[in-house]
Amino acid sequence: MITTVLFDLDGTLLPMDQDEFAGAYFKELIKKVAPLGYDPKKLVGDIWAGTAAMVMNDGSCTNEEAFWKKFVSIYGEKCLKDRPIFDEYYRNEFNNVQSSCGFNAKAAEAVRHIKESGYRAALATNPIFPGDATRNRIKWAGLNPEDFELYTTYENMNYCKPNPKYYLDVTEKLNVKPEECLMVGNDVTEDMVAATLGMKVFLLTDCIINKENSDISSYPQGGFNELIKFIDSL
Repeated sequence: MITTVLFDLDGTLLPMDQDEFAGAYFKELIKKVAPLGYDPKKLVGDIWAGTAAMVMNDGSCTNEEAFWKKFVSIYGEKCLKDRPIFDEYYRNEFNNVQSSCGFNAKAAEAVRHIKESGYRAALATNPIFPGDATRNRIKWAGLNPEDFELYTTYENMNYCKPNPKYYLDVTEKLNVKPEECLMVGNDVTEDMVAATLGMKVFLLTDCIINKENSDISSYPQGGFNELIKFIDSL
């Protein structure tokens, strides 16, 4: 029996074009930290390198630690002294990136509906961002962090999508079995992999990502209206 609904954030509860979002994100970040001596073009590549380190995390440290280990290996201890400026960016200037995203009021309606229907709600967003950035993005979607029992960030997770261990970590934190969960997401590779653990899945197609051109015919799918109908049928 399903007791818990896990929601992805980017492209699911928060409509976005990933490339447009990344462009706005890096533009604002460069504006913030370039005065500290970071070369803009190199910085973008190095942020991606840190992201790759998180995606490859084997669980031996938090994603936060994996990112900063990689960053220190590139820039030395200097970047740790600059870290408060990076943290300040995610609290403040990062909010300027909101204009690159869309908004769908049905996202918050869906979360409210599943909670009113007696289900638990958690935010299973890929934990490659600090908590401040995640809390801001939740608000951009018309929701509050308190709407979720758990929201995953780079501080509180040791794995990333599409590693199935990420989803196992989420279920352990929520004290539920994978079979009790429904994962709702827009990315076929990163979100539908939850089905391999016995989770039910729903593919939200508004901002669908299918980089591997996988066959999606077997997945329950559609927009938020179809999602609500699907949940009501469980």
